[in-house]
Amino acid sequence: MSFILSAEARRDPAALPYYEFVAMIALLMALNAAAIDVYIPALQDIGSALGVVDENKRQFVITAYIIGFGGAQIIYGPLSDRFGRRSVLFAGLSIYLLGAIAAIFVPTFEALLFTRLVQGIGAAATRVIATSVVRDRYHGPQMASVMSLVMMVFMVMPVFAPNIGSAVLVFGTWRELSAFMFLFGLAALIWAWARLPETLDPANRRPLRIKPVAEAFRIVLTNRIAFCYTLAMASFFGALFAFISQAEQVYTGIYNIGPHFTIYFSMVAVFMAASSFANSRLVSRFGIKKLSHGALLGFIAVAGLHLGLAMAYGGATPFPLFLTLFVIMMCFFGFVPTNFNAMAMEPLGRVAGVASSVLGSAQTLGGGLLGGFIGYLYNGTLIPLLSGFLGLACLSLICVLVAEKGRLFGAAPRAVITKP
Repeated sequence: MSFILSAEARRDPAALPYYEFVAMIALLMALNAAAIDVYIPALQDIGSALGVVDENKRQFVITAYIIGFGGAQIIYGPLSDRFGRRSVLFAGLSIYLLGAIAAIFVPTFEALLFTRLVQGIGAAATRVIATSVVRDRYHGPQMASVMSLVMMVFMVMPVFAPNIGSAVLVFGTWRELSAFMFLFGLAALIWAWARLPETLDPANRRPLRIKPVAEAFRIVLTNRIAFCYTLAMASFFGALFAFISQAEQVYTGIYNIGPHFTIYFSMVAVFMAASSFANSRLVSRFGIKKLSHGALLGFIAVAGLHLGLAMAYGGATPFPLFLTLFVIMMCFFGFVPTNFNAMAMEPLGRVAGVASSVLGSAQTLGGGLLGGFIGYLYNGTLIPLLSGFLGLACLSLICVLVAEKGRLFGAAPRAVITKP
């Protein structure tokens, strides 16, 4: 069998074997995690090399990518519903590669932020297309199971990315990190071009005209379940982005771990990945709502406890206690995003591309801005971070209560095909 799918096979959504399909979607999602996390150990070096005095501004290297990544998703959905998943994916990856290679040669911090923004804009296509092709092939609990496996790989990437970044810094500078990410993106492009079939049914292609696109947006934004779970995801992701922005400062500034802090960062990511894998196994047995709602309440309880203890200890808990409580919180985290995303997407099958872009844009852009704001409040203690965790998780719970009309742990709704 040839590695490159034939023209006929590329039109068959089932042409790609299940495990290869999951692996490819996971790689596309992992590209974004790597593009964020690989730079974490290099923020101090970037600041020193490019003359950034305010250490909190170094976080903008992360935030700029997230803003581009979140904001551009809203464009790729309508394009993928019109032109198909493959062509839009390749266009986005090409933009990403241009931004990655340009970042190698930037002379100023502002120029680096611009190239990071461009990278995020290009990589946004991978998020939209990954979610859309899964929704094209799977529904309900099966979709949640597939996305859990994808998210498991996505969450494993933070185990490796910071350590890869540290390894690159041993032999080179932060500029080589962009070269590494260019090669990563190129590998994803080649694999998808050779093996990913077109999953969009020709009957579901939507004209790229203002009226039908606006109507699709109206469907997404007026569906209570989809809209509220999207806002819940944005709030919850804000907590994750806040920690990613502050990770180096927390580990090296508060706890004086030094350059080996990536080991502890990776340890937390391992538990996140494990909980996501557990979700893929348990979601069909216990139900999407029971798992995700229970995990959200657990996250809120531990975040509140950790905040109270941090205040009692004068701003930061002892490191063993910090790590223990943080691992518990991130275990709860692994049961929330994929299930919330599946519930938001479930009623929107006929407009999956636009739905994926609207949901992804709101979740990532909203979460990135909220997380960036909390990250910028860093003051040498855990108080801003943990206060942000608690506040954003409570906001997420409020959105879930609105979506569910005040009832938690209910049965998952039957699939609804929303007609534009």
